[in-house]
Amino acid sequence: MFGSTQFAHTLDITASGARLGSLRSELKPGEIIVLHRGAKKAKFRISWVQQVNPKEIQAGIEAVEPRENFWGVDLTAEEREEKKNAEMLMTLLSKT
Repeated sequence: MFGSTQFAHTLDITASGARLGSLRSELKPGEIIVLHRGAKKAKFRISWVQQVNPKEIQAGIEAVEPRENFWGVDLTAEEREEKKNAEMLMTLLSKT
């Protein structure tokens, strides 16, 4: 994929990564890619790749150099809340 361009969309986003959909060319885990979002650019490492149908590949990516607000949404507070909720659930489950 080096030097080529392909369009994709995000299915899920976090402050440190995302799940990309609508990929047409296969990427390999460990590969470094550059995403452009408007005027912003950031490097991401491919974590996993899955062929979801004959014409679509999805990939999980993680930021190599995390950028503040790359996605245009402040996700840090939401992620902290989700982590707190998950920890509470695990505490409740372990008490039963």
